[in-house]
Amino acid sequence: MTSIAIADEVRAALAAGQGVVALESTILSHGLPPGRNRKVAERLETVVREAGAIPATIAVLDGKIRVGLDSQQIDRVCAAEGLVKLSKRDLGPAIAMNQDGATTVASTAAIAHAAGIKVFGTGGLGGVHLPLPGKHTSWDVSADLDALAETPVLVVSSGVKSVLDIEATLELLETRSVPVIGYQVDHFPAFYLRESAYKLPWRVDTAKQAADIVHAHLHMPGNSGILLANPIPAEYEMDRELHDRLLADGVRLLDERGVQGRDVTPVLLEHFHTASSGVSLDANEALVVSNVTLAAQIAADLAARQ
Repeated sequence: MTSIAIADEVRAALAAGQGVVALESTILSHGLPPGRNRKVAERLETVVREAGAIPATIAVLDGKIRVGLDSQQIDRVCAAEGLVKLSKRDLGPAIAMNQDGATTVASTAAIAHAAGIKVFGTGGLGGVHLPLPGKHTSWDVSADLDALAETPVLVVSSGVKSVLDIEATLELLETRSVPVIGYQVDHFPAFYLRESAYKLPWRVDTAKQAADIVHAHLHMPGNSGILLANPIPAEYEMDRELHDRLLADGVRLLDERGVQGRDVTPVLLEHFHTASSGVSLDANEALVVSNVTLAAQIAADLAARQ
């Protein structure tokens, strides 16, 4: 794919069989406020290196998919106003129109696989949306789920946000033959909360056990990926009463503004960040750092087997 530009460091690591971790850019451009996003970007790349792997932050810049960004390119992603949020379907149009953009879980997973990267650490996964007040059904299903079903990579995330239909999301992942594994937890995480009401079929307690599953799964027939559900660190879990109030207010806000599709998550995150006086920002940073650290440990373990 001539439209993918892989950074020299990432290319060398892949050629040498070293562990590489894909990092999305939407969390930087749309999930965190200016200033803090740049600090988090640097922190994520640092924890990957400390775990013995190489970071590969992914974005679309100057008409090319970039796998592995240098400092100036990360500055652009973090500082740009109106950077387009690019799912998998948006990559072709963005490249053809020379439009800069940040990659979502779906597009990052697809690009990572195309580049030869097996492990991807992120914050939260998209899923099946609940209907807004006054609607009986919702056809809003994140492309992240199809990407997981079609792309043989490991995605480490803190489950899905509680504004989503967690039960339907897990059912869809089961239908699409995506293994969902809990990391030191028996129930599926709900982003700001360590556990939802939904029990998981599989659990691991170490990065090595997770790597064992990834290694075995990638040698099985089929093309599906794996979801490793890593709950937010206990000390950063949001108070449930505060969480439930923010969520109820956020759903009303979405309904009042008529927000749908790709705009739901950024609006909801902004509401949580503002209304919680920064509590959700600390939680968001803590969980993505935890996920990326775990992803790097698994990537390093997988590389050592080659």
